[in-house]
Amino acid sequence: MTPEFRAEAVRLVETSGRSVAAIAEDLGIGKSTLTRWLTQHREADLLSGPHSDASKELARLRKENEILRQERDLLKKAAAFFGAGDHEMMFRVIDAEKATVSVRRSCALFGVSMSGFYAWKSRAPSRRQKDDLVLLAHIRSQFATSHETYGSPRMTVELQEGGVEVGRHRVARLMRDNGLKALQKRRYKKTTDSHHGGPVAPNILDQDFEASTPDQKWGVDISYIWTAEGWLYLAIVLDLYSRRIIGWSVSDRLKKDLALNALQRAIAMRRPPRGVIHHSDRGSQYCSEAYQKLLTGRGFVLSMSGKGNCYDNAMVETVFKTIKSELIWRTAYKTRQQAQAEISQYIDGFYNPRRRHSALGYMSPIQFESTALKLAA
Repeated sequence: MTPEFRAEAVRLVETSGRSVAAIAEDLGIGKSTLTRWLTQHREADLLSGPHSDASKELARLRKENEILRQERDLLKKAAAFFGAGDHEMMFRVIDAEKATVSVRRSCALFGVSMSGFYAWKSRAPSRRQKDDLVLLAHIRSQFATSHETYGSPRMTVELQEGGVEVGRHRVARLMRDNGLKALQKRRYKKTTDSHHGGPVAPNILDQDFEASTPDQKWGVDISYIWTAEGWLYLAIVLDLYSRRIIGWSVSDRLKKDLALNALQRAIAMRRPPRGVIHHSDRGSQYCSEAYQKLLTGRGFVLSMSGKGNCYDNAMVETVFKTIKSELIWRTAYKTRQQAQAEISQYIDGFYNPRRRHSALGYMSPIQFESTALKLAA
């Protein structure tokens, strides 16, 4: 259609008093086409100022500001592709944003031709593009399963073990292009009360977190989860060999039974031999008479962190940070019961059996223990 034809069609709409649909039918063009021409004409007329009429000038400035904001946002989204001259990715951005910014404006902004865009649009997807869509579906599924915590290294191992042949760089590109990145928040609350008269053990562990077999060294600690009902406290027992959480317990109060219940669960599940090093901080829960009696009765070797030294229990602190960043900091819990249910699902359904640790060769704690037992046999 020539510019003259478009101008005449717009003039008919503005002066004839007839509907857009009726004029479009008379001219043999689509209603949407004529509507688009009318919008473009009115936008161009509005932006042709400055206008002497204050209200019209204000409308022009608002429209101009809106256009600048749209173009700024569009340039941000496509900035990564300019240096590489990646026209295909630019075309994808243009296509995704065409409801907000017209194709004509986007192409002019990016320095690409409209004919090139429409040629790309009509072109059948390549084999690699089709494969990317299938791969992306796998990535999204595993990303959801991991509580949106897996980066490209863990994701690549997960896909490869599932039978998908893919490299890390391709996984990283697809995750980056589709915004698959986790966010983290944090909150702090003190949980260690070392001002008590209970017995304090020497630091036998001495920051040596390496273990050659399961049930050689255990680490314990207590952390916290905020809910709308108040704090919920979480105690865990960790096998330092595999980073497996072998016992855990929650309570709405920071009392000695919290740590004791977690230890009793760990003992019941593992039936450890005598001589296991049990390392904790100097909290009153771990120095209580009942807790100490259970440890000595089962033949544990007692070890405690130095006063105020958080590095002495760094392995367990790292696990708590993982739980918080992957689950707790991402959720606003309404009730303690909701928090407890999600913690249970995370520890027993994901962390122990499925979560991949780079320090374990991207195996889960249970998988790492199972592999070690097979090799030992």
